[in-house]
Amino acid sequence: MNAVPSATSRSTLTRQWELLKLLPPKGPGFTTLELKSLLSDAGHPTTKRTIERDLVELSRLFPLQCNSKGMPYGWHWMPGKSAELPGISLSEALTLRLVEDSIRPLIPAFMLKTLEPRFNLARQKLEAMSEENPSARWLDKVASVQPELSQTPPEIKADLLEIIQQALMNDTQLSCRYYSAHKNQFHNFTLNPLGLVQRAHTTYLIATAEPFDDIRQFVVHRFEEARLLASACCKPDGFNLQDYVDSGAMQFGTHEKIQLEAWVSEGLARLLQEAPISHDMLLVAEDDGSKLTATVNDSWELKWWVLSHAGSIQVHKPQELRDEITQRSRAALELHEC
Repeated sequence: MNAVPSATSRSTLTRQWELLKLLPPKGPGFTTLELKSLLSDAGHPTTKRTIERDLVELSRLFPLQCNSKGMPYGWHWMPGKSAELPGISLSEALTLRLVEDSIRPLIPAFMLKTLEPRFNLARQKLEAMSEENPSARWLDKVASVQPELSQTPPEIKADLLEIIQQALMNDTQLSCRYYSAHKNQFHNFTLNPLGLVQRAHTTYLIATAEPFDDIRQFVVHRFEEARLLASACCKPDGFNLQDYVDSGAMQFGTHEKIQLEAWVSEGLARLLQEAPISHDMLLVAEDDGSKLTATVNDSWELKWWVLSHAGSIQVHKPQELRDEITQRSRAALELHEC
């Protein structure tokens, strides 16, 4: 029967392995105090004396060198002998586990395959170190939730996602069959892929559809068929994905800015003071509430936000927004009074 290493042995091995990875390939090297700080940052707090003992012990097994030309001494690999050691640090393992689910739809499938061993290694490292290292248990103490009604993420067909990613990677057009949920019908498109955007649990392909130039958002899980074309992607002049996102396009609506004026309750005013809805937002105290002014995007998201605070906000301007909120509120009231 194979002996199971004790928690102390595992802790020593993981610390020494991390120490080897931290050593530079050439002099003057790191001092024991510098290595102590680096190890602590990597989740392996220990003493200067322990590091000194580790280095002496490791130097008997690995081509390590102590630069004794000046005080304090620095440790490094012998010239030409540095090693690319396998494994990942504790901080890398934590980072991979925290971002794994959110980045999967955004990474090309062929790259994701090479990352799978890293994801598995991250899980294994955290499990192995959880007993003796509090940092390895950090995932048990943090969580991320979406500020909206919890919904099960839609399933994306892996083969179609890979084709979409290939078209995006190679700047080629995409022939597809797409389901329009609002119209409840299928459409055949030739798309010019411009980017992938993750918004909460939904992944969007940003693209133009031939022969039009307007930039549209296609929900990735609604693709029924997809095929790569040999023809090159026709990108709009000057298009930049980050600029597109920063413009507020993913809030759904026009790209136009509007001047919002409204009355808000005292409770909502306090929330807005903590998290303003724009950089120029102003709150002026009034009887039983505050006057709100802010420059915001004219978007569906703005309307959803106003409706979600029904009873705590009254839109004054612009009149078009006030009319739409009134109409939606009346429709909801009529529906619930039936």
